[in-house]
Amino acid sequence: MKLNLARISVACLLAVATTACSAQASPAQQSAYREHVQKAGVYLREKRPDLAIPELQAAVSIEPGNPDTQANLGVLLFFQGKPADAIPHLRAAVQAEPSLAKIQGLLGIAELHTGDISGGRSDLAAAFPQIADSSFRVQAGLELVSSWTETGDLDQAAAILTQLERFAPDNPEVLYAAYRTFADLSGEARLQLSVTAPDSAQTHQMLAHEDLLEGKTNAAIEQYRKAIAIDPRLPDVHYELGDLLNTAADPAIRKEAVQEFHIALQQNPYNEQALCSLALIALQNGDAQQAMQEYSQAIHLQPSDAGAHLGLAKAFMYLNEKSKALPEIEEAVRLEPTDPVAHYRLALLDREAGRDADAKREMDLFTQYKAMKSKLRALYAGLLIQPKEIQPDDLDGK
Repeated sequence: MKLNLARISVACLLAVATTACSAQASPAQQSAYREHVQKAGVYLREKRPDLAIPELQAAVSIEPGNPDTQANLGVLLFFQGKPADAIPHLRAAVQAEPSLAKIQGLLGIAELHTGDISGGRSDLAAAFPQIADSSFRVQAGLELVSSWTETGDLDQAAAILTQLERFAPDNPEVLYAAYRTFADLSGEARLQLSVTAPDSAQTHQMLAHEDLLEGKTNAAIEQYRKAIAIDPRLPDVHYELGDLLNTAADPAIRKEAVQEFHIALQQNPYNEQALCSLALIALQNGDAQQAMQEYSQAIHLQPSDAGAHLGLAKAFMYLNEKSKALPEIEEAVRLEPTDPVAHYRLALLDREAGRDADAKREMDLFTQYKAMKSKLRALYAGLLIQPKEIQPDDLDGK
């Protein structure tokens, strides 16, 4: 996860060149300094950093205390593939002007690339939050993440990724780094749990999750039941088992799912997911009144659940209370703007109300997001294995 130099513009890192020289310098030295800096500027505009570097080196030898000149020289040397040569100049610039966050960030990267792990981390950690240029800030953060992951300090890497995800939530490099880091953290926790408590309820619950990732539905159910036998009050286990049983084609197994959802609610009356599952089952069975009550209760517990608002809207529509359904669907769209079903339902209500332009816009969004989600399903078809249908005979006696 090293710095992608192609993504970083040298210009964004160059300090503003100045021709100022210290008062202690002789007039001849001041003149020579200005001449070298001006020549360097000309060469940079001509995209000839190889010629600009000697001019800046000459300027620095006359006026080593100028942070801009030191910074410019350090940047050019770094991007010429000479990080070790760049470090003294970048460090001199930062020492003279601590507010040069981008330069300190590049200093940290140069230090990491030359084996100074402690110094690189220290400079990057100090500079990272202060870097204004978003592109370079991402790359600096990823360098810091890479440094921590390479030494197995995944908690430190995760802390930086949390910050990166806040201001670059759609950046593929950040998302991939997060995927890798959190997957590694998950693997470490899985191994530690298996070693320290192999027969615990939590281990069986974890193994159920692993079985589900491989599409082994019946094996997952077996693991959930082992977990419940060890600890019937294990958090979330009844809801998770019910959610899995509810995918069965057999009505008797789905009835067992309802029982699991009720147990989950008895143990935790604030289990909003269990409420939504029961509400959906009630709606599927034609009991819109019960669904309305349960969806309303779920929304009271978790007002930001778009699915609960959409479910409540469906219950209102089933009861022919469309005026009550409209604000719920609108809230669902606000909370989850990429849900095609919500846009489709809103389009239906708009059309019935004679809002043809609004209905067309919502149908266009429905088509757009439906196509997008179909592509995502195709993309992940080889990764996300859908649970196989539960076979009733396989569950007898378990």
